[in-house]
Amino acid sequence: MHRHSRSACSFSLRAALVAGAALLAFGGTAIAKPAFRDLNHNGKRDVYENTALPVEKRLDDLLARMTLEEKVALMLHGTLQAEGGRGIGVGKAYDKTLAQELLARGVNSFITRIAPDPVTFSNENNAIQKLAEATRLGIPATISTDPRNHFQVVVGASADASGFSKWPETLGMAAIGDEALVERFGKLVAGEYRAVGIQMALSPQADLFTEPRWPRGTATFGSDPATVSRLAGAYVRGFQGSADGLVKTGVATIVKHWVGYGAEPEGFDGHNYYGRIAKLDNESFAQHVAAFDGALAAKSAGVMPTYVIAEGVSIDGKPLPQVGAGFSKPLIDGLLRGTKKFGGIVISDWAITNTCPEQCMAPTTEKPQGFAIAMPWGVENIAEEDRYAMGANAGIDQFGGVDNPAPLMAAVKAGKVSEARVTEAARRVLRLKFDLGLFDNPYVDPVKAAQIVGSKATQAEADAAQRAGQVLLENRGGLLPLKSGTKVWLSGVSTDDARAAGLTVVDSVEAADVALVRVATPHEMLHPNHFFGSRQNEGRLDFRASDDATKMILAAAAKVPTVVAVDLDRPAVLTEIKDKASGLFGLFGASDAVLLDLVTGKASPKGKLPFELPSSAKAVEDQHPGRPDDSANPLYKRGDGITYR
Repeated sequence: MHRHSRSACSFSLRAALVAGAALLAFGGTAIAKPAFRDLNHNGKRDVYENTALPVEKRLDDLLARMTLEEKVALMLHGTLQAEGGRGIGVGKAYDKTLAQELLARGVNSFITRIAPDPVTFSNENNAIQKLAEATRLGIPATISTDPRNHFQVVVGASADASGFSKWPETLGMAAIGDEALVERFGKLVAGEYRAVGIQMALSPQADLFTEPRWPRGTATFGSDPATVSRLAGAYVRGFQGSADGLVKTGVATIVKHWVGYGAEPEGFDGHNYYGRIAKLDNESFAQHVAAFDGALAAKSAGVMPTYVIAEGVSIDGKPLPQVGAGFSKPLIDGLLRGTKKFGGIVISDWAITNTCPEQCMAPTTEKPQGFAIAMPWGVENIAEEDRYAMGANAGIDQFGGVDNPAPLMAAVKAGKVSEARVTEAARRVLRLKFDLGLFDNPYVDPVKAAQIVGSKATQAEADAAQRAGQVLLENRGGLLPLKSGTKVWLSGVSTDDARAAGLTVVDSVEAADVALVRVATPHEMLHPNHFFGSRQNEGRLDFRASDDATKMILAAAAKVPTVVAVDLDRPAVLTEIKDKASGLFGLFGASDAVLLDLVTGKASPKGKLPFELPSSAKAVEDQHPGRPDDSANPLYKRGDGITYR
């Protein structure tokens, strides 16, 4: 077993030049490609550095050179912290000193949450790869991201588009229902990711959106298992580059959250202690599992288990252990690897091995949760070392959101996790790096990044998808589309965009021919002291007479025909406003300009609802959280949607 050590700081300029990539482009300056990349700095081409050899042979050689400590460190997926950041990595540039410390520990898989311009982004990721190349074996960094090409931005779930092309939410993709479009989206966005040095997408969500109050449904493909399976499969094919798994120029997808995440009572999310339970039965559980079939058939590079504990489910007649999926051997080693024959990497959701103290479980106004973030559901009362052991033995290859190898190493040394299990996980982590071509050249060209990311051509396709992904529910008297010059009173819609669309904007409803109002789906802040609960849309879905939005709509509708556009991040109850709206849109990720294209007829609405819209708050409360579209007498059914004649 090799026990050499070499700090990143000791890497000489001579070695940097010898081991340089085809394009080590900092500030646009390219370094010529050498004969080979001398990753371990010994002056000769070793087997794992030889691009002409089969990946398995290169893998065997590299693993034989690694210490047990280095293999254990591969099982962690940390965060690239931002300069001046506060623990979650949001910013414009990385803290290189901290990144160097993590790489020196052997951690070389990271999520990025920075959102700079494309040139800066590519330079920042090149800087991380340069630091990685300076380590003992020169193992390149794998850099992942949450979705960053949509409208909704929630810390810990999605990132700011910031220069990237902006598409409808995946719910909007489901409203369109076109596999070819989803695959095209994946191909174009994967090109943007690779251009800035991101190689892994922590997506798609193949979760079944069955509990309408759940705040994570925006990033799903809706409530129908067949639709979710079909479109999640197309997403994987697009990002990864083929129907038969990952190609070298693709982006590795990590389909999530295995399995049952969308079935949480009251919609309370599993990032929070109060949302740790999913309520299912065997029949509904089978539907949630089926939603993953398309992504698994497309050979998604990875799978991420869910935080939640699935209640009411048995596999082969045995009740599931009441632990989060990341600790459940029947769900990972049994159902996923055994029954579904999944052979890729399994990455846990973030922070499942952390300890959740009182401040995490039950924060107060005086002592809010802050960054006491942990989701060890079902194993809160065992030691951190034992959580790592339980997860690894259940089938986790890499633990998300952690960067300290010591607890896992302690579990290995205590015999709680075998060295063979560590090597198996390390092999999967490294194989993905080889498959992505990172050992051959992890660097990107900032000039090309500026040309590719958010290009006019790509955004034009994204805008077309936005237009296609919105749903028209009502058009009384053929009010829509509006003619050029129509006098409109606006609320929640850009005045400049309305004028650019040919409408005449007026200052009062009384002076208008038509009112155009854009509003959000109702929500409440029920858990203001929780880190995630305070950032998520929870609670009721129904427009009520006492709501400011409802009052405004009713007041406008009493004077002029009123067009209402509702952003449906969750299935709103529209009963209170339906009959007052002359035109009614359900939106799934659209700019104001796109909405106005639809309102004025420059484009025709084509979308169909990706879930039902309940008729009342009671119907929402009475539905089963694990079963799709099962509320009583829905106001609109899944698949509803009209267009212009």
